[in-house]
Amino acid sequence: MSSAMASDLTSKQERILQYLRENAATKTYFKSRIIGKELGMTAKEVGSNITAIQDGDYDVEIEKWGYSSSTTWKVSV
Repeated sequence: MSSAMASDLTSKQERILQYLRENAATKTYFKSRIIGKELGMTAKEVGSNITAIQDGDYDVEIEKWGYSSSTTWKVSV
């Protein structure tokens, strides 16, 4: 697999990355369900798209954290 660059992201992935960049300064944990609600996506869409950001070389660090009511992601900038 090749390392992804910002231009390699889909529009959904770009929106998720932008959301995380804007909110990670004041918040650490994000639920897929909440991100999806904010961006008009399902939790499943967020989960499947966030892995591309997680695997790429971006200015946010994303770690899968928990699975309670929806997947929780620990995000740091």
